[in-house]
Amino acid sequence: MHPAFFITAFTLLGILFALQEWTNMGLEGYSVDPALVFETWGLQYFLWGVICWLLARIFRQFIQTVSAARMLTVVLPASFAIFLIEDMIWVSFFPRLPMKHPGMSYWHRVAFNYKGDLAESLAIFWFAFFFVRGVGYYQELREKETVAAQLETQLANARIAALRMQLNPHFLFNTMNSISSLMRSDIEGADSLLEQLSSLLRMTLERRDIQLIPLHDEIEFTETYLAMQDRRYTGRVTRTLEVDPDLYDALVPAMILQPIVENAYAHGLSKMERGGELAIKVRKLSGHVNALITNTGPPLNNGRRESPNGHGMGLTNVRNRLQLHYGTDSSFSISDLDRNRVQVEITFPLQLAATSDESTTRYGA
Repeated sequence: MHPAFFITAFTLLGILFALQEWTNMGLEGYSVDPALVFETWGLQYFLWGVICWLLARIFRQFIQTVSAARMLTVVLPASFAIFLIEDMIWVSFFPRLPMKHPGMSYWHRVAFNYKGDLAESLAIFWFAFFFVRGVGYYQELREKETVAAQLETQLANARIAALRMQLNPHFLFNTMNSISSLMRSDIEGADSLLEQLSSLLRMTLERRDIQLIPLHDEIEFTETYLAMQDRRYTGRVTRTLEVDPDLYDALVPAMILQPIVENAYAHGLSKMERGGELAIKVRKLSGHVNALITNTGPPLNNGRRESPNGHGMGLTNVRNRLQLHYGTDSSFSISDLDRNRVQVEITFPLQLAATSDESTTRYGA
């Protein structure tokens, strides 16, 4: 959309037409000043280059979204008016044309050229109009492809991060120790813990490239993770989970809650010997899904929760995916409620799933 592209391309096109006309006139035996031929054609297409660039620059969004009805009622009349302006400018530069009618007044010459060049000029205008429209569609398509690729990358990172956390040697060591201990006193408990670990890994892998999932699936995944943590932190953490029943079929980004809950355990609850509390509340708020995850633990350090061992990456991933999915229509915040409680709040638009296995993105449908 750079002006040099429009103006240069149109001017070169005018020069080519001028060369063609001058060659044909020479073959037919006419003697015409070549400078005049190239000046008239060159100026005409130079003006159209400037006009088309201005249209693309100022009315690009309108051109890309205008309906067929408004093309007929607004754009078509505008094309006649724009050609008239172009014709008036062109005629003012060549007062001796047309040569066969040297005594014509300015307005007679404008009318004469307007009638003679109307079809050609309308063709130029509508070509430029649909060219700008086509370029807009192409750029929008490329933007969608870029965003989709970024979403896939972010989701892959989230899945890898979750697997890394689950397969962390320390985590597996403690889980296997718990299973080994339970095998001597509570075989059913050990079997249950092993099934939960297997279920968590299976759900992570089965989601593949799905971007948005129903909230009830995300809650199931999170509850499985919480059940395992309950056995690890027996008697140390009390947790509550409240979900608005109207939101169970709401579409949410996959793995949007678990990284936040994992972060709450890693940075807060794991540091408490007893009396730990974790509250998860998901509600509908002004046409949006609003999730509050509150946990007891040490306060934030300068408003951030990051450490060299990788904790905090999950929160960054959540924030980035919300931005990619919903743009400015989403929010993410983490703050101290008081000296002993930290809260993460996320908000994004409410979108209900048409089917239980619906998968989509911000731009898909």
